[in-house]
Amino acid sequence: MEYLVTSAEMKRCDGNTIEHFGMPSMVLMERAALACAEELIARDKKLKEAMRPFGPVPPANRTLVAAGTGNNGGDGLAIGRLLSQAGFPVDFVLLGKEEKCSAETAAQLKILENYGYRVMRKLPEREYDIIIDSIFGIGLTRPVEGSFAEAVEYINAQDAYVLSVDIPSGIHGDTGEVMGCAVQADVTVTFGFRKLGLVLYPGARYAGKVICADIGITQEGFLGEYPRIFTWNKEDRGFLPVRLQEGNKGTFGKVLLIAGSRGMAGACELSAAAVLKSGAGMVRAVTPESNRVIMQTALPEAMLTTYEEWTPQAEEKLREACAWANVIAVGPGFGKSPEALRILEAVLKQTMQPLIIDADALNLLAEHRELLDELIQRQQEPETRRELILTPHPGEFGRLAEKKTDEIQKEAAALTLEWAARLQAAFICKGARTLVGSPEGRLYMNLTGNSGMATAGSGDVLTGILAGLSAQGMYAFDAACAGVYLHGMVGDRAAHKKSEYGVTAGDLTLELEALFPELLKKTP
Repeated sequence: MEYLVTSAEMKRCDGNTIEHFGMPSMVLMERAALACAEELIARDKKLKEAMRPFGPVPPANRTLVAAGTGNNGGDGLAIGRLLSQAGFPVDFVLLGKEEKCSAETAAQLKILENYGYRVMRKLPEREYDIIIDSIFGIGLTRPVEGSFAEAVEYINAQDAYVLSVDIPSGIHGDTGEVMGCAVQADVTVTFGFRKLGLVLYPGARYAGKVICADIGITQEGFLGEYPRIFTWNKEDRGFLPVRLQEGNKGTFGKVLLIAGSRGMAGACELSAAAVLKSGAGMVRAVTPESNRVIMQTALPEAMLTTYEEWTPQAEEKLREACAWANVIAVGPGFGKSPEALRILEAVLKQTMQPLIIDADALNLLAEHRELLDELIQRQQEPETRRELILTPHPGEFGRLAEKKTDEIQKEAAALTLEWAARLQAAFICKGARTLVGSPEGRLYMNLTGNSGMATAGSGDVLTGILAGLSAQGMYAFDAACAGVYLHGMVGDRAAHKKSEYGVTAGDLTLELEALFPELLKKTP
């Protein structure tokens, strides 16, 4: 698990490291500078080795340090000094009034003076191979204007390799928002923990490659008050459900998938395939009779309960199917017909199994507020509460919350946690950075996946993965976090093979069955 921190959380951890544990701030600054310098020295070495077969070439390491007056600027000045001592030709420019420098940055200026370096006060009319952006750090709260905006434009106009210190100047540390203008970095070296502004868009796009350097700021610095947002990295594998060697198809769970409508068999097939390829023992699809041949042809492993019209006999078949299941998922390709509403009402009122609500089932809840209010009331009472996962994208979330889509996107974290608590559910807000909220206030941010997954049927595959993991005994929040993580991983695998332009939902299910052997090899 990896924490993703706000600016306030990072400053608190940094301050505790200095004040509570007694780590000198100048030591941390030198370590930060060394991490950045080592990154650039290693790059320079690789470039020279690559060019060696072509004969002698001039070094492409003319460097400019663009430093602000805060501690971020002090980091940059120290980086430039270390690079100069390693043989790089380095120029320094201080942007802002020297009397406004922090104590540490003032100390770095004095060190440079003692070594005989000259620090310019305005940007030079020269070309550089490398620019170190250390104008603003994570504390920026207002738009970049005036001479600072000119400095950002200057950096972006240069044909240079740009390293941003901690965060690209002009990016909001908490939201990833561009504050008027921002430096476009090739690499960002951040310290201790990744900041939210580096993983949220558009900040993630401006940051380039992000390297999180260990400079001695550790989790102990939170003094037990840990950040609320976490993610998983590529080394995490312990989330997979345990499979008993003596298990059977019943042991690994029975999923009832209520999906599809007339002419919408694909959603049902994609979701059912994902259920089985996620490890569940059995899946039964409740779907219109018109989808029978397609389902039996595409996925003969799935059992079927079909209906022509919604009659008392069809209701009885649904009750029997629900009684059979360990987990129920409803919504993919479901439509919003009167019969779809009656099915959803029956599931909500007559069952207690773990439930995943997706797609049109969410839209039906939004349109029939009395049904949503009743679900909220049931979830607030321990006696009637069930394990519950909801999977809206911002549009569906907006309809549930009666807000505009852009409001949902702007306040995604707070609203996700609000609705997770209201519904006592694992609440998934899908997007470029999918969020999963828990009723207890935990918030997972998913960093796997790519733009190729914005394709029809992708959400149906996610629902199947969530149902398959839930059927194997995972609690709702754990299944939701693992599900969106795996969903993004198969999307990344598919995009690697076909590009982000060519990914289809069917590719995701194919990659899902190929992913697990790889994960199991790496699981302790």
